[in-house]
Amino acid sequence: MVDIATRVWNHKWKIDPIVRSLIDTDFYKLLMCQSVFRNKPDTQVTFSLINRSTHVPLAKLIDEGELREQLDHIRSLSLSRGESTWMRGNTFYGKRQMFTPEFMDWFETLRLPAYHLERREDQYELTFEGSWPEVMLWEIPALAVLMELRGRAVLNRMGRFELQVLYARAMTKLWEKIERLRELDGLRVADFGTRRRHSFLWQDWAVQAMGEGLGDKFVGTSNCLIAKNREVEAIGTNAHELPMVYSALAENDADLARAPYDVLSDWQEEHDGNLRIILPDTFGTKGFLDRAPDWLAGWTGIRVDSGDPATGAETAIRWWTERGEDPRDKLVIFSDGLDAGKIEELHQQFQGRVRVSFGWGTMLTNDFKGLTQGDALAPFSLVCKAVSANGQPTVKLSDNPNKAMGPAAEIDRYKRVFGVGSQEAIEVVV
Repeated sequence: MVDIATRVWNHKWKIDPIVRSLIDTDFYKLLMCQSVFRNKPDTQVTFSLINRSTHVPLAKLIDEGELREQLDHIRSLSLSRGESTWMRGNTFYGKRQMFTPEFMDWFETLRLPAYHLERREDQYELTFEGSWPEVMLWEIPALAVLMELRGRAVLNRMGRFELQVLYARAMTKLWEKIERLRELDGLRVADFGTRRRHSFLWQDWAVQAMGEGLGDKFVGTSNCLIAKNREVEAIGTNAHELPMVYSALAENDADLARAPYDVLSDWQEEHDGNLRIILPDTFGTKGFLDRAPDWLAGWTGIRVDSGDPATGAETAIRWWTERGEDPRDKLVIFSDGLDAGKIEELHQQFQGRVRVSFGWGTMLTNDFKGLTQGDALAPFSLVCKAVSANGQPTVKLSDNPNKAMGPAAEIDRYKRVFGVGSQEAIEVVV
């Protein structure tokens, strides 16, 4: 096991790469990339960095030259033979050859496209433009680089013993959470923390700790490289990006109303079983379910990713019941703003009513809150989203209006088309 504190103390050379592999990314990104490669390969998109936590001045903390070095290094990466063998030959969700030969042939020759970086006062403007299958793969490594460089800016001011104590405290903090969770009968929890992790080494340590501390209650990680190296399950399905881009391509309101279901129709052609998970909150969960075609009720489950999680689960339970499905056979994956206490609460509330699972993110892989003076390592909310497709703006409404994004006029239009009424605003921390 790596001595993380010593490794951090020693990373003072010119460039210590943060991302060392194209599969140091979330599994759902690769699944979605294959779907996009098959269905929308020529769509032109723009992704942009969005720092929701404007109190964190990234351009003051992170040297622009160092950021460019890290991004340039990512552009030099290609799939290794061992990584290709893992993707081509491994069994994912019980399925051999999850990734088609055509997709793998393309992926094995891929280099990520160019980026555009500018400083805007205390923040960075970072954008990526080009074909959707290529550009979408920038999201996770770009976030990982910025999160870790922000962390390094703080850690570089610490002495060797201070670093040892910091990581000892962080390890103890995480282990205490694990000890709480292992008391929950029937728990199923996965690591979903790649995008806003403290560092790769810390995420890797967290996955190992979860495996040892929780045993078979720990079901896997979203990070493909860690899944490969640690021989655990790669976990993930799909994300808001698909309905956001499909909807931006709609030519009229009728097409817009159908777009989220077109996404899942395309997905159903490729996947079955536990990969048939609905993410209903992109344009409001209630409206999505009210208008959903009957065939979607037969899918395996739902991921609750915004708004009040208990309300989202109750909405899904009512919907399944109204559609003649037994909610006890359905899977509800909670994945928004989780920590040990919330996992305990939701597990106790819904266990036995549905099959419950958790995708534990930032507070698993980046909870250094309270461990440094001034909380300089506290997690913050940083995203990289598709902001346009074929020149048209994308929109996300969410079940939390504080997570909405897109031009105001388009947000109003989407609310009208999708019948979104009043929503409860919830503080976005991570």
